[in-house]
Formats: sequence, C-alpha cells, structure tokens
Amino acid sequence: MKKEKAVVVFSGGQDSTTCLFWAKKHFAEVEAVTFDYNQRHRLEIDVAASIAKELNVPHTVLDMSLLNQLAPNALTRSDIAIEQKEGQLPSTFVDGRNLLFLSFAAVLAKQKGARHLVTGVCETDFSGYPDCRDVFIKSLNVTLNLAMDYEFVIHTPLMWLNKAETWKLADELGALEFVRDKTLTCYNGIIADGCGECPACVLRKRGFEQYMSQLPTT
Repeated sequence: MKKEKAVVVFSGGQDSTTCLFWAKKHFAEVEAVTFDYNQRHRLEIDVAASIAKELNVPHTVLDMSLLNQLAPNALTRSDIAIEQKEGQLPSTFVDGRNLLFLSFAAVLAKQKGARHLVTGVCETDFSGYPDCRDVFIKSLNVTLNLAMDYEFVIHTPLMWLNKAETWKLADELGALEFVRDKTLTCYNGIIADGCGECPACVLRKRGFEQYMSQLPTT
C-alpha cells in the first residue's frame, strides 16, 4: 500500500485524526476531505484545516449543506438537545451521513487517482449508528466499485477498537499528544479535552484514562 494514494474522510476529531496518521504511515500520498454540512460547531472545519496544514496534507472542503435540510439533528441544530432516549438512536445521528460522505469522498478520490478511502467509523465504542457498522462499509465498498467501475478499498482502522485501543494506536503512531491537544471531538465545540460532559467527551476521557492506566509505571 505504501506506493499508493489514499483519501481520508476527515473531521478533525480524535478518530479521524488518528486515521490520518495511520494513512500517512501506510500510503505514499494522503489527502483529506472535510464536509461542511452546517454542523453545530463550524470550528470543526477550521480545526480540520489547521491539522491538515500542520501535517502537510492536501485538504478539500466539500459543501454538503443539503444534508442539514434533509436530516435535522442535534449536530446541525442548536435548538435540538443532545440526548439519547432508551430504545432510540441518539439525537446526534444524521441519517445517511456516512453513506453520502463516503460516496462523495469516492468521487473525489477517483478524480485524484486514489483507490483507497480511510474512515474512522467504529462498531465497538459507538452509539448504535447503523452507518458505522462493518456490514454497511463492506456493502458500500461493493456498491461504489460497481457504480464507478473503479476498484476502491475502504479502510476502517478503528472498526474493532474501543476508545482505549484507539488511544493506544495513536500512541503507537507517535501522535498521542497531538491527538489529545489539537483535535475537536466535543459536541459543545471545545478543543482538546472538551467539556467533559457530553457523550463524546465522556467516551473519549474514559478511553484515555483506561489506556493510561494500562501503561507500566516507572
């Protein structure tokens, strides 16, 4: 894979930044694509651009504002509370998001001569989002190849990792402090350790503490 080119679906958060470092290790050329869907905190786009620039990765921002019109949710509307009711998907779930993001990323990748797509979806530590499942990714991979008559490979380095293992991967890639200090995962738009209270921050913090507790003491 080291001689080939990859496009990373990139939000500037913990998971996608870890995937960006992973891609830089495994591919000769790496580009990043970020989607502007009128997300609740547009700082996310600025953070993604800043990280891509620091890592010398070409970065494209695509307008996906139509998604906000089609699927109102807590990630795009400040008047919708971030919550999860028993038996229901969290209010942060955006219908069709990963389907559209990966499809548009594939179109971009083909134009740039890249056959590899990298995304940070995960079926281990997730909130039940159907478009984060391995079966969906495999299905979409086949569909994209058929739709464009082009041999894409969708890579999901985090698919079977919990958050502690994701921190471990970042550490192994030499990026633990970078990911901790410069990414934006918080639903309330606070960089690094975040607000500490939203579901994303709780998951991130718990994983970090679990990983750090496993390290040998000196």
